[in-house]
Amino acid sequence: MKHLYFVRHAEPDHSWKDDRTRPLSPAGLSDRGEVTRALHGIAIDRFVSSPYKRTMDTIRESADEHSIQIVTDERLRERQCGVIPNTREMLHKRWQDFDFHEVGGESLRTTQRHNIEAVHELLKTGCDSESIVVGTHGTALSTILNHFDSAYRFENYWRMIDFMPYIIRLDFEGAVCIGREEILIVEKPYDVHGMP
Repeated sequence: MKHLYFVRHAEPDHSWKDDRTRPLSPAGLSDRGEVTRALHGIAIDRFVSSPYKRTMDTIRESADEHSIQIVTDERLRERQCGVIPNTREMLHKRWQDFDFHEVGGESLRTTQRHNIEAVHELLKTGCDSESIVVGTHGTALSTILNHFDSAYRFENYWRMIDFMPYIIRLDFEGAVCIGREEILIVEKPYDVHGMP
């Protein structure tokens, strides 16, 4: 059985405009210690991450504790945002139509496709029994959860929007998800006009 520990990043600095290089806020830097504590004592075999700074920085302490280098995968990146600002209504619209995207933005289906490609590769490679930490984002993670459970919809995403950092473990036999468990929830008020 494989265990994938999906770690949504800690609170980012929303004043930083560049999505890829956006750092963690001071609170986020502090809260990444919660991730390290939650993963302490678990025999982790691999750390993989979105290449975005906030995701790597959220899991870096834990990777260092386990003496494992973080491997980045571009396919694990967050949804590309377009010109329309995030509002609850816009987020809901995307969940109603997975193919909808604003000008310059990416649909949830496209986000799901590239993230699931990366997840399936993780499931096919390495040992049949291993534990992998995956540094991820709110929208990206939600599309992954939706892929393995079609009942996961907007309401579930909206519940998770304030969880930074957040860890959920998915358990797999082959490519089939047979269980999941929330490991860590740190609630932080989310600025809906910022980035998920």
